[in-house]
Amino acid sequence: MLRTNLSTRPFYNERAVRLLLGVLAALLVLALAYEVQQGIFLSRQQALARRQAESDEDKARQLRASAARLQAGISQAELEQVQAAATEANAVIDGRTFSWTALLNHVESTLPAGVMLTAIRPSVGEDGVTVSMTVVGRSVPDIGAFMDGLEKQGVFADVLSTAEQTNDDGRLQAVVTGRYAGGPGPGGTRQVRRAAAGGR
Repeated sequence: MLRTNLSTRPFYNERAVRLLLGVLAALLVLALAYEVQQGIFLSRQQALARRQAESDEDKARQLRASAARLQAGISQAELEQVQAAATEANAVIDGRTFSWTALLNHVESTLPAGVMLTAIRPSVGEDGVTVSMTVVGRSVPDIGAFMDGLEKQGVFADVLSTAEQTNDDGRLQAVVTGRYAGGPGPGGTRQVRRAAAGGR
């Protein structure tokens, strides 16, 4: 049998070529459709974000205007009253968390036989709690021993004698101050005197 190709052009499988071109065209159409869909989705998201931003800006303007109206309607005297009330409330809260028993135990355990505590007053500042104590002693060494004992406990620091005077009976009265690490809590001298009297 004769198997020679007598055609003037070589043979191509046109069906396979058409099929390949069709697949490529379908892939291009799918890719184009995906890109168009993503573009529409992103455009909608951008529009939503723009509307949300505009809404947030409107709310911020309204809040600023409301705050300005409130600030204009409150006088300086009212603000000072509110601040004073807040300070008093904080003092009450701190007083409840402050352990007078622990403080008085620390002081009582360091009092020498010749020294008597007559008043104690803690105050809260930027450096923490500072305790001011009025003591009466027979001599300067007795009060010095009391100050040394406070620092040796580890809960007092920077213990100093800020004022000294001699009473009519010849005893030395001194005001001893120191930073206390036992916790915050402002209080009054009258209240502390009663507590000190009860703890002694």
